[in-house]
Amino acid sequence: MPKDYPRGRRIADQIQRELSEIIRLELKDPRVGLITITDVEVTQDNAHAKVFFTALGEPVQQEAATRALNHAAGFMRSELAQRLKLRTVPQLRFDYDVSVERGMRLSELIDQAVSGSSGQEPRS
Repeated sequence: MPKDYPRGRRIADQIQRELSEIIRLELKDPRVGLITITDVEVTQDNAHAKVFFTALGEPVQQEAATRALNHAAGFMRSELAQRLKLRTVPQLRFDYDVSVERGMRLSELIDQAVSGSSGQEPRS
């Protein structure tokens, strides 16, 4: 591995891959619908990991998914412990990732501004 790819980032990437599989195959909570894990941030001591996800649906459903994922965090941590070769498996905290929605909204605003300005004459 190159030196510019630190161990913490490799651990976060591995946790992201494994959690995606655990949620897809083993988590049976109906409140967790179709979700995508967008990022994982691990503290330097590997004690805690913040897991960011996106989900389809209304804000009420997204909040329910957040509660369900945080409720099942212990189960997922024990599954990670079986799959990863780490001395300490981080405690998991799930947060809804608003950056995707924010990016889509900004893209819409840019499209509206471009389409609105193309039909107008320039002001002097």
